[in-house]
Amino acid sequence: MLTGMTEDDWTTGLRVFAVSCSRRGAKGRNDRRFLEALPYVTVHNITWRALPEHFGHWNSVWKRFWHLSRAGVFEAFFEALAALSETAHLVQMFDSTIVRAHVSAAGAKGGRANRRWAAPVVASQPRSISRPTGMAIRSAFA
Repeated sequence: MLTGMTEDDWTTGLRVFAVSCSRRGAKGRNDRRFLEALPYVTVHNITWRALPEHFGHWNSVWKRFWHLSRAGVFEAFFEALAALSETAHLVQMFDSTIVRAHVSAAGAKGGRANRRWAAPVVASQPRSISRPTGMAIRSAFA
């Protein structure tokens, strides 16, 4: 078990999770196995497909996670857990897995730009048909 939670902690957590979830769908789900699968994916930095079979079929776990997160169940779950704690207001958590960098954070310029090589530019002759500046000045004052 990755969480290090006691059985009393699990009992409380599962009760709060059951209250937070809508039970419109299938009733035969193992909530504890599902909640143990979530930190397993994060801690081991694996894809959903690499989830061990004892957590259930990876696609079922992912679909359940996706639907519950879209429905706001996890926010309600964590708020309910925080309401049970006397010290929750002292703890702030910042999870870097939800932070996405903006495209410009990589430092590259955006868009598709045609870039010329330096060699052809140096070898090319100026394409101006005007007279050189020195001769224009001399003829103006002559």
